[in-house]
Amino acid sequence: MSNRKRHAGADEVPPIDLHGLVRELFPINRSLTGAGVRETLAILARYIRLEIREVPSGTAVLDWHVPLEWSIRSATIKTLDGRYLVDFANSNLHVVGYSKPFHGVVSRAELARHVHTLPDQPDLIPYRTGYYADDWGFCLTDDLWRTMQDDSYLVDIDSDLSSGSLAYGEFFLPGEVPDEVLITAHICHPSLANDNLSGIAVAVALAMRQAQLGSRLGFRVLFLPATIGAISWLARNEDHLEKIRYGLVLTCLGDSGGFHYKQSRSGASIDDAVAHVLRHSGHPHDIMAFDPYGYDERQFCSPAFDLPVGCLMRSVHGTFPEYHTSADDLDFVKPDALDRSYAVIATLLDLLNANRTYIRIDGRGEPQLGRRGLYRAIAGQKEAGGASQMDLLWVLNLADGRHSLLEMADRSGTPFSRIAKAARLALEAKLIKEVGRD
Repeated sequence: MSNRKRHAGADEVPPIDLHGLVRELFPINRSLTGAGVRETLAILARYIRLEIREVPSGTAVLDWHVPLEWSIRSATIKTLDGRYLVDFANSNLHVVGYSKPFHGVVSRAELARHVHTLPDQPDLIPYRTGYYADDWGFCLTDDLWRTMQDDSYLVDIDSDLSSGSLAYGEFFLPGEVPDEVLITAHICHPSLANDNLSGIAVAVALAMRQAQLGSRLGFRVLFLPATIGAISWLARNEDHLEKIRYGLVLTCLGDSGGFHYKQSRSGASIDDAVAHVLRHSGHPHDIMAFDPYGYDERQFCSPAFDLPVGCLMRSVHGTFPEYHTSADDLDFVKPDALDRSYAVIATLLDLLNANRTYIRIDGRGEPQLGRRGLYRAIAGQKEAGGASQMDLLWVLNLADGRHSLLEMADRSGTPFSRIAKAARLALEAKLIKEVGRD
């Protein structure tokens, strides 16, 4: 754990070396199930209080069943005289995920039906999976494949698919109120630094932060294999879902692109909160409408659940050339980009925890600020970069029991932090009270 000083707001420093955690996790072979997922979760459990859950193979989860557990020990393609051409030990991207065991001599024509390359990116290895295909396959550079002109090759995949379980991790920090913030990251990709490990590292740092600071809202972080992991969690927690007030799927947070936020299906308040933070962050960003393709937001936003969950990323999946290739490596993910992603989400969490709705105790006319010492308090706030007199006037005018602090900030065009500070002054002066509290 890092001892680096943590600052408030947009300059906040993560509590751990995010790129260092990405480097540690990068070599591990992960898939929907198996030893790599458990090894990854065990590493995360060194940093946070992580509950590791197991769902047995064959378990019915909504319209799905948990698949068999996949294990792989080695995989190679060799010439008939024993020369190694492709070796899983050199890159865990070389084998199609969930490849069944195979051993034998195959013709080049037959091997071609099991080989995946990227002709437009001939020096890169693609990432491919066949979770439910009952097949086997290899991924290699197109440059290498074009040199492989022998009539036959010796193929060996030492793997198995057997009854086991699907593992996922869950961190939960109770809040002062029943409502919760849900953060998720997928853990089923092998050595892909941005599309997988960046979201994991940032989520771990956020969990560490909230555990240190405490939280008014409950704070839950899930580390799930994509799709089947989210579906399994939803199936096991249907009676709990009404507590989720805000949710965010984290992915692709380590590259140098601008931020992109994909809205929730229902246009939930998480959308307004993220848009506000990005608008005042100073970072390039784009807000994207919901669509039913992408990461696990599509499971949380399925019609019978329709949870308030969006997806935050930097470059959008499928739009950058490194996506799902061997170029999504440790050099592609930048330490400063990870740190900025962490800081933006930390600011968002502070906003969600501080967002309240107030009502004037006596809303008749404008209160006299001078005799309550509020002009002096505002002067001190301004010197510290805090609230202005106009911020206070907005709070006093919109504290009608219907406008949250976030709505006040958006309507006034003011950063949330200043409106929250103005509300604190008004609360201390007994000019407003929180709705629902005496």
